[in-house]
Amino acid sequence: MTVVPITSPDLDAAEVSWFSALCADDYALLGVPDPSLKSSWPHCRDILLEAETQGFDNILCPSSYQVGQDTLSFVAACAPLTSRINMLAAIRCGEMQPIMLARTVATLDHMLEGRLTLNIISSDFPGETAESAFRYQRSRETVQILKQAWTRDEINHQGDIYQFDRVPTAPAKPYQTGGPLLYFGGYSPPALELCGTFCDVYLMWPEPKDVLAERMHSVNTIAAAHNRTLDYGLRVHVIVRDTEAEARDYADHLVSKLDDEYGQAVKARAQDATSLGVAHQARARELADQYGYVEPHLWTGIGRARSGCGAALVGSADQVLTELEAYQKMGIRAFILSGYPHLDECKSFGQRVLPQMKTCSLPQVYGRVPSQAPATPLGTGDRI
Repeated sequence: MTVVPITSPDLDAAEVSWFSALCADDYALLGVPDPSLKSSWPHCRDILLEAETQGFDNILCPSSYQVGQDTLSFVAACAPLTSRINMLAAIRCGEMQPIMLARTVATLDHMLEGRLTLNIISSDFPGETAESAFRYQRSRETVQILKQAWTRDEINHQGDIYQFDRVPTAPAKPYQTGGPLLYFGGYSPPALELCGTFCDVYLMWPEPKDVLAERMHSVNTIAAAHNRTLDYGLRVHVIVRDTEAEARDYADHLVSKLDDEYGQAVKARAQDATSLGVAHQARARELADQYGYVEPHLWTGIGRARSGCGAALVGSADQVLTELEAYQKMGIRAFILSGYPHLDECKSFGQRVLPQMKTCSLPQVYGRVPSQAPATPLGTGDRI
């Protein structure tokens, strides 16, 4: 039995995703910049293509104002290069006028023929420091407008931030029925309210399993108040080797040249550096043993030089697989994995663990992807 009621209780598979380092987040040694791993177009593209080759179901394309690739531009460029993998595009609500964002997403959804999912983000823009209540209200209204654009004939919205009256939705009709799935991660009460009310998959960063269970209960309480359920996801790094000793040795090697002052500087430049979620990752490090393990196979050392997701599953293929299966029993149906360097670790996990897992595409599970192009103006429908 899962920790809380979930949308896909009978699903005996998981969506297993990788991560493309669009935002200056790839290292062979944490804290040691490597010119060959910078977030160039060729490098980020190659990570995505390798993830598709290895059989991953989805790939997170993050968003941050750091040297690297713009998220939606990158997704558009990769659409014709791929044929199977979904793309989980991070969208920072408010960056684009919501109706134009709805049209952009619809365009990408048609380009990818339904292989698009969205990660809703509510953090500050570059140069902006906005109150949390305002940011989450902006995100809430953006999501409401997107859903109207994808499911109704007109957008009618009178909110605190956006006001629209009788805007036709034909230009924003997506490929998927009801539009792309919405993934969301956040820890504050407004974040949980937004996710429980509107989103499909609640994403968590790695913490001890009892803490994850508490978080699932919190967001489920909100979803249940709206007569909804969610599926749950875990964003976590992985270090998989033939033996546990080899995996632990590699974890030690990864931070062997890390200067903690430099690591703090790397974390501080991230736009989410002061978020509640980052604070929880720091708390997990405080609870870890002298080697950085807060659970037998959950190593928090990565958080010394990374804001956001700051822990890795470390072990042999069987040990890591057992951990993932335990998360699935809790009710986690989506894993977003990564490792350093991203291309090498994509191959390592793809060859050692992924063949032993039953995987799926959540948009397919949810019945969002039609069997043929839909009768929309961007599809087979009449020109309007």
